[in-house]
Amino acid sequence: MKILIAGFQHETNTFAPTKASYESFIQGEGFPPMAHGDDVLKLRDVNVPIGGFVRWAEAQGHELLPVIWAGASASAHVTEDAYERIAGAIVDEVTKGGFDAIYLDLHGAMVTEHLDDGEGELLARVRRIVGDAMPLVVSLDLHANVTSRMFELADALVAYRTYPHVDMAETGLRAGQLLAQRIAHARPLARAMRRVPFLIPVNGMCTLVEPARGMYRMLESLQQTIVSLSFAPGFPASDFDECGPVLWGYALDQESADHAVDALYTRLVDDEARWDVAFLSPDEAAREAIAGSRDAAGPVIIADTQDNPGVGGDSNTMGMVRALLRHGARDAAVGIIWDEHAARAAHRAGVNARIRLALGGGSNVAGDSPLEGEFEVEHLSDGRFRFDGPMLNGMHGELGTTACLRIEGVRIAVSSIKMQVFDRNLFRVAGIEPERMKILVNKSSVHFRADFEPIAAGILVAKAPGPMAADPADLPWRNLDARMRLRPMGPTLSALRSATGFAGLVLKGPVS
Repeated sequence: MKILIAGFQHETNTFAPTKASYESFIQGEGFPPMAHGDDVLKLRDVNVPIGGFVRWAEAQGHELLPVIWAGASASAHVTEDAYERIAGAIVDEVTKGGFDAIYLDLHGAMVTEHLDDGEGELLARVRRIVGDAMPLVVSLDLHANVTSRMFELADALVAYRTYPHVDMAETGLRAGQLLAQRIAHARPLARAMRRVPFLIPVNGMCTLVEPARGMYRMLESLQQTIVSLSFAPGFPASDFDECGPVLWGYALDQESADHAVDALYTRLVDDEARWDVAFLSPDEAAREAIAGSRDAAGPVIIADTQDNPGVGGDSNTMGMVRALLRHGARDAAVGIIWDEHAARAAHRAGVNARIRLALGGGSNVAGDSPLEGEFEVEHLSDGRFRFDGPMLNGMHGELGTTACLRIEGVRIAVSSIKMQVFDRNLFRVAGIEPERMKILVNKSSVHFRADFEPIAAGILVAKAPGPMAADPADLPWRNLDARMRLRPMGPTLSALRSATGFAGLVLKGPVS
């Protein structure tokens, strides 16, 4: 076959402070930078879904027609300009024809300035050109908010099964196998889908621990009897009606598809209370980390989850830094603080200089403000590094002008480009050896575990002020389906509105 392939990935936190521009996708911001044409094929050895699909297709002897691959760090809405330019490049190539099937590497939680369902709209534009008979398979992130439109328009959707996402390329391979099944079957596969009636906190989705670990083990067991089975816990910060967890599957007959999806759904709702998460305050996390690290062989790691740039934070809140300073932490490191002004000031001053700064604090979130003080410049770099951890192993990254600033017993890695800390080399490029620290504060929620868990003496999750509410019930929802519970065992949006006297919205479609 000749297969058209393209990728367009963005996880949209509609409550976040900063939008994703076209420049964000050119840069990548922790993803590979934008690639066009044959350069897309160079992703074959990168742990992204399109890389796994390319390897599968080449092994099968298929010809590929690569269009574009673009991804940007989670943030507020994708600008209309960025969406139309990238989606337009894909649709323009589809219009030319000359291929037998389509594979798209999408995220599944994209909201734009003008569209609630970015992926559903892209699929609709493609289908209007190629018709219903063209095989079209899509890979999705584990945090996809799968919409009815996406499910109806694709022949098959398949999602990651790990968080941290170490199986991205493997998911692309599974998409290729699904495409082969669809073509061998000669007609659309039987399908089933169930929408879950409660939101799950991002920190509760980690597949290294329960209950997510057991859920995905059951999924893999059930899939032995059908073609494909997926569970996307969703991205609980996209304010539109179809935000939330979804289960779906494909089989050669309808009864088998329904049985597998219903069994997984029953397990999930029966375990609802186990999906909730307890969080520490910044002071509690600092005290526990200091106490736990005294005689430990490795660092205690604090996830500063509400400022995670991987879910829409700007990676510059100072709540955890202040807590460490209040409690006299020593041999502590914080990363990565996105503050180009501070990084450039450090470079102008030079190593060993002492400079006065108002660092970070640009989130406009209540309870956060810049940290004013005198900092020692300990290390300077150009911010270029290689990912050696499991997630993007072998890919090169860039943080821009980068510095290590020290204040009392706390080292702070400061960059000019925003990026989530999911690889130890993000500290090393700032001159900080993470294994030698007593305490590490990571601007991340779960992804850091893939590379940091092997060295960690303990892991704590802190709820310091930040743009991404770790508890979805804390968000000011306006467009979510009013029947959704805002957290496991929590109130529905409708009940919350009734209690506060806020008028509800029109319900759209079934919750389950």
